[in-house]
Amino acid sequence: MVENKSVDACLGRHAQPPFIKVERPLNSVQTRLGSRLQSYGSDLTLRSLPVGMKLNCIKSFTVELDGPTEAAFMGGEVVSGVVVLELRKDTRVNSMKVQGRGVAMVHWLEDRGMNSVYNDYTSKITYFRKGQHLVRDNGEVTVLPEGRHEFPFSFQLPEETLVTSFEGKHGSIRYWVKVKLHRPRATVKKIKKEFTVIEPIDINTPALLAPQAGTKDKMARAWYRNFGQVSVTAKIDRKGYTPGEVIPVFAEFDNSTSRTVVPKAYIIQTQTFIARGTMKQKRAVCRETWHGRAIKIPPVGPSVLHCRIIKVEYMLKVCVDVPGTSKLYLELPLVIGTIPLHPFGSRTSSVSSQYSLNLEWLRMAIPEQPEPPPDYSSVVTEEEAEQRNNAASPQPAEDLSGILERPLMAFVQEFRFRPPPVYCEIDPNPQPINMRPRCMTC
Repeated sequence: MVENKSVDACLGRHAQPPFIKVERPLNSVQTRLGSRLQSYGSDLTLRSLPVGMKLNCIKSFTVELDGPTEAAFMGGEVVSGVVVLELRKDTRVNSMKVQGRGVAMVHWLEDRGMNSVYNDYTSKITYFRKGQHLVRDNGEVTVLPEGRHEFPFSFQLPEETLVTSFEGKHGSIRYWVKVKLHRPRATVKKIKKEFTVIEPIDINTPALLAPQAGTKDKMARAWYRNFGQVSVTAKIDRKGYTPGEVIPVFAEFDNSTSRTVVPKAYIIQTQTFIARGTMKQKRAVCRETWHGRAIKIPPVGPSVLHCRIIKVEYMLKVCVDVPGTSKLYLELPLVIGTIPLHPFGSRTSSVSSQYSLNLEWLRMAIPEQPEPPPDYSSVVTEEEAEQRNNAASPQPAEDLSGILERPLMAFVQEFRFRPPPVYCEIDPNPQPINMRPRCMTC
């Protein structure tokens, strides 16, 4: 009889014994480690958290500047305030320092080609940098008790003129106060507070009170065909203005074409950024409304003229839109200042600027329809008329030398009636019929 043997037996293989798991007893080191893991489980959970979340001992950390919230500073003034630190428990502090800085920064990228490689244009100017220790680092740890702590600080801005604060697309001019709090075995706590600096620009100077004028013309063409010449002449009474003022625009348009032209006026802001000898500009329209004679300046920032890497300039652009051809532009420079025109005008101001200043006063003083003079009987009574008729006897000549030396204003004030109007609704010099018509505004 043949016995059945397994394949392994036939092939001469030996069967493997089954796997037996043997649990070895823990040694003393592993026992102590396990007990510590169980006893300090909560502490290990805290240690696994980030450093700033271990103990939230700081309730608040802020900077408060003295004065109004929207206050602006100028060169030479003092910036002061307090650093407020509120703690939930006693806290160990190494040091705390406050810094004041003013920096102008320019940065933009330009694509060089198909390889997605960019040129980096960066430029930086530091106008001032001052620091002050609130908690000095003397090698020992300072323990601050629980509660509210205030640390006053103050520093003076440089005496030289600082550039006005500005925020643009490719650069900025910023001034700020920064506080750093150093604690043992903790990250540095930082807070930052920005403030505004204004560069004073007085428009009561001869350069900004000078009138601005210009003339420009062009030939209107379309598909090699000339339609005629279009010209524009514009004038404003001065170069310097402040936000909220009204610019009286005196413009004359000469249209030799058969098409109707549409005049417009804009106030343009030009931002110029300079870095590594390269200039980048950005233009924006501040105001587009023009009611024929005057245009109001919107609430914009002042001009920035004394920064080497950032400039902010304004101009008045008069545009003539000719249908079927390109537009005709005339640009007049403007300077937006911070010190408005003196109410009585400057000694160096021109006659035109003083006239524009008092134009509204004249409109209120002179009515649209002047009042007729009163009758003679309503001014002179009958008794006064009889006294004048009875005084027919000649009087000796009086010495008028003292009267002539008196100011003439004493006699002008006795004038009771309003002066005649300064305008006339009928043109005394009418335009001839055979003269070519043209569009004029003044």
